[in-house]
Amino acid sequence: MRLSVLFAPTLREDPAEAEVPSHRLLLRGAFIRPVVSGISATLPLGVRSMRKIEQIVREEMDASGAQEVRMPIVLPADPWKATGRYDLYGDLLFKLRDRHGREMLLGPTQEEAVTPMVAGDRLSYRDLPLNLYQIEWKYRDEFRPRFGLLRGREFLMKDAYSFDRDEGGMIRSYQLMLSAYRRIFDRCGLRYVVVEAEPGQIGGGVNHEFMAVAEVGEDLFVECSNGDYTADVKAARPLASEPEVTGDLEALTEVHTPGAATIEEVASFLSRDPPEMLKCMVFDVGSRPVAVLVPGDREVEEAKLERLFFPAPVRRFEDGDFVAHGLAKGYVGPGGLPDGVEILADHTVRTGRNWVTGANRPDHHVTGANTPRDFRVDRYEDLVVIRTGDRCPNDGGELRVGRSIVVGHIYQLGTKYSGPLKATFVDEDGTERAFEMGCYGIGISRILAAVAEQFHDAAGLSWPKAVAPFEAAVIVANRDDERVSAEGERIYHELGELGVDAAIDDRDETAGVKFADADLVGYPVQVVIGRRGMDRGTADVKLRRTGERSLVPLADVARAATDALSRAP
Repeated sequence: MRLSVLFAPTLREDPAEAEVPSHRLLLRGAFIRPVVSGISATLPLGVRSMRKIEQIVREEMDASGAQEVRMPIVLPADPWKATGRYDLYGDLLFKLRDRHGREMLLGPTQEEAVTPMVAGDRLSYRDLPLNLYQIEWKYRDEFRPRFGLLRGREFLMKDAYSFDRDEGGMIRSYQLMLSAYRRIFDRCGLRYVVVEAEPGQIGGGVNHEFMAVAEVGEDLFVECSNGDYTADVKAARPLASEPEVTGDLEALTEVHTPGAATIEEVASFLSRDPPEMLKCMVFDVGSRPVAVLVPGDREVEEAKLERLFFPAPVRRFEDGDFVAHGLAKGYVGPGGLPDGVEILADHTVRTGRNWVTGANRPDHHVTGANTPRDFRVDRYEDLVVIRTGDRCPNDGGELRVGRSIVVGHIYQLGTKYSGPLKATFVDEDGTERAFEMGCYGIGISRILAAVAEQFHDAAGLSWPKAVAPFEAAVIVANRDDERVSAEGERIYHELGELGVDAAIDDRDETAGVKFADADLVGYPVQVVIGRRGMDRGTADVKLRRTGERSLVPLADVARAATDALSRAP
């Protein structure tokens, strides 16, 4: 590719809207351009890199036995209503009506499309297992799109769906995908961890995320200091504490706490520490109230609550909800809540006694609250946000929180979709049975951003060769010198004959601009041919990642560049 004809308008200055390195450098390096908030156009350099990622994904998916299909972006709403996800996704869905008034949506994922499609062909057990995948654009109307390709409203995704006869088959399909994903991310050059995860709006049971480690990542994970446990922070389970059995029970006493509606205000007013407070958070879960109890110094992990009640939508009570249920906002406690309110408590609540909590009337709290004497707990669950210092559920080691970018997520779905959608196959005995399903997603455009986050420096991007838009660039430093131009052309063509995916910078730009652009775009190998090099019969070969340089005789440049490429990460 000749850069003189390539549409790659690089930028000298950092765009004001770019908050993180990947967004800044993908804009400056002419990989993407914004169209509207959360939606970007992909320029030729970006297309080339994304196609290389797609090719890696296709090769590994095909090798695993999966078959590629193409499903529509515009989907009917009815299957989503049948599974409960139409309401669960809510405003995240791009919703529309066709000219006949039928409710439609732009697909954020395709379980409700692929399941009826497979079921419609009346498969038998002999047709299983089956794994279908596609690479297609997905749409989610994010409330706050940000960070370029990391959190957009349109994104390119590989999604796959396995159909099996029984649970054992589903697990085998899942393990095949787990191995394929490891190969994919290894080949893309990413540094990643595989963690136990929270299924979120997809649902299901066992699931794992593939997280690219990154300082700016919005996705948090925990790892045990002993190295035997990793999990998404939303799914991480701290070691459950043993119930406290010592100490006398205090009398339940109501106290006047005027204007003290927060944990901090009550703790200060009563000269108590926040861990002595019992926080009572109230949620609307599918139009019914649920109270969640956690110690005052902990927060409720709403993703864990969503998992318990999937697919019912979960949201915190708002002002109107408190009024409608006759509850005093800021002063809610578990004692005296109506029987219709389910009360859940985190396991950490078991270890405390003599709690300070709301008295269920304005400006009042109670001290000495204990269960079961003063309030009920309908069930104990893991409900708190994990934090550094919590203990590992496997061995009690210290848990540490790290940042990452989720680039892949795989799920064991069981019959979560085949059941409500009545998707069945004919078994050996002639009975109809629901498919045991799995689903498997990879963010193609997210991988591009995650690699950019991991591999850059002050000068620009530093791509792994597997996903670089070009493996090598021949930089003609003195375009006005016919000898230099001719030698650059010769080296460029020779690299092509050796199988190197190369570009030649034959633009009428200064050498300084070309050098800066080469580092900004991040070609793994750079070959510089200039007037001084021609005079001494050499060219400069540079490895972008390490900065290693070597002067090579002109006759050996193509071979030396190929050798350098073999050493490049």
